[in-house]
Amino acid sequence: RQFGSMIELHDISRLGNELAHDSNIRGYASAGARPSLDQRSYSMKHRKPLEASEYLHKNPQAVLIDCRSEMEYLFVGHPIGALHVAWNDGPDWDINPHFVGQVKKVASMNRPVVLICRSGQRSIAAGVELEKAGFAEVYNVLGGFEGPLDDEHHRGTIGGWRKEGLPWEQT
Repeated sequence: RQFGSMIELHDISRLGNELAHDSNIRGYASAGARPSLDQRSYSMKHRKPLEASEYLHKNPQAVLIDCRSEMEYLFVGHPIGALHVAWNDGPDWDINPHFVGQVKKVASMNRPVVLICRSGQRSIAAGVELEKAGFAEVYNVLGGFEGPLDDEHHRGTIGGWRKEGLPWEQT
């Protein structure tokens, strides 16, 4: 899927439907927490992992937020320097009702926010909520940390932050 610099309403709706079917984030649909959509366009920008990394290096005021679950962040690994604020978390995978407030605490509203998740989908939903709350400069890392599934249903072989050889760590 190619993204331009703008995501229109129909793109967000399609992604919301895809997210609702993702078994790893089932709370997204079952909890009725799908982002409400209005008729405006969102200005979230989408960058490939290398582009996002370069942007972060050139813009030290930008904050990299890993919005995966705590277990993903700790045990799968995360980009070095990423701050963890879960968009949703187990065991029920409910959307974090304090997500926007927690991001405000670690990033403030004046700093660019770069969001990363597993494959670049949860971070879109999280980014839409940040934009609705007034964040002006929100970026999504396409392919996320692990990238999309390959033909054998494995992640990390096609793309993503880790596959690109960008700095990451496990804790």
